[in-house]
Amino acid sequence: MNVIMLAPGYPGEMPYFCRALAIHGAKVYGLSDVPERDLPSLTRENMAGYLKVANFTDEDAVVRQVVEATNGEQIDRVVCMWEPGVVLAAKLREALGAPGQGVQQANTFRNKDLMKQVVTAAGIRTARHASARTLAQVREAARSIGFPVIVKPIAGAGSMDTFRAGTMAELDAELKKMTTYDEVNVEEFIEGDEYTYDTICIDGEVMYENVCFYRPNPLVARSTEWISPQTLALRDLTPTPVAAGVEMGHQVLKAMGFQTGFTHMEFFWTPNGEAIFGEIGARPAGARTVDLMNFVGDIDLFMGYAEAELKGTFSQSTVRKYNACNVFKRAEGQGRIQRIEGLQHLLERYGEFIVTLDLLPVGAQRRNWIQTLISDGYVTVRHPDLQTCMDISDAVGTDLRLFAS
Repeated sequence: MNVIMLAPGYPGEMPYFCRALAIHGAKVYGLSDVPERDLPSLTRENMAGYLKVANFTDEDAVVRQVVEATNGEQIDRVVCMWEPGVVLAAKLREALGAPGQGVQQANTFRNKDLMKQVVTAAGIRTARHASARTLAQVREAARSIGFPVIVKPIAGAGSMDTFRAGTMAELDAELKKMTTYDEVNVEEFIEGDEYTYDTICIDGEVMYENVCFYRPNPLVARSTEWISPQTLALRDLTPTPVAAGVEMGHQVLKAMGFQTGFTHMEFFWTPNGEAIFGEIGARPAGARTVDLMNFVGDIDLFMGYAEAELKGTFSQSTVRKYNACNVFKRAEGQGRIQRIEGLQHLLERYGEFIVTLDLLPVGAQRRNWIQTLISDGYVTVRHPDLQTCMDISDAVGTDLRLFAS
């Protein structure tokens, strides 16, 4: 089976998807805009071929180049786990006659306004929203929706360049900083806890599902540097807020017509007990969330996805054994990491429950905390008891400190 994989080396989880596809029998042909030698070794070892393109943003040129390179050879799948490449992957499927999500459907997953129109039409509660291409349209949308509002790129991901405005003055101040987008979505601000609903589907049927809880909400985590954000995968999916989100997730998948692959949805649970749809992507969650889901059940969802995509079956266990939490760390200060404090004490106290430790080493340059979800590293905690898992995760958040200068 011939499979084209877009961006097989980035983000960091992609080499594992590439390997899984190869193990399940695919000849994986990588497609990206970096030299092959710059790809991770795990990716290179599992590719049958590679095509470098000049620029992913020139989608029509990429399609022409790929069609010419394949020279009529059958392509059985085009896969993309990276949000910016979802529409390009759909264009390639249509050009190559490969099955899977087409351009029209891909656009509804990428364009937050179209997405919400589809979901709202299905009778699912969403935030009031409007798209805007000019500053005047943003202001008019905010007046119509009512403050506070959220403004986000129409095709963004990971809360990047998303902001909250409580007044027109705050809106104008934030808009002066936002210069790189031609279109944005203006939304009603929803007060409540934020969760994710993640699935692997086959022909529209959910084969695996997971719910994560953000601690704190991403908008807060993205705007406050000293916070150690957490993504907590929940063992028990039966409590009311979680079950309501799962039920809504099934409705959203049906409304969006999703068939096969990974999805990542976000929803809110309000203080008055209402589940409200946030958004959905036709790809897995980032920031090592697939690893997190694997730790919940001691499974391999990279392999599970590849099996579902290539064979239409899913044999991974769906038994949930643990709560698992990724705690992302941000160093204090700027420059290079000089020292790490509190780690040894945490390992002595909680070592058996810490399953991943991936921190920048001393001497490494700090990452830009605004541009990366991983920040300066992360720790994964897991425990069968939810409160204990949260307590240990909070200890990592407060007691583990990285210093840079």
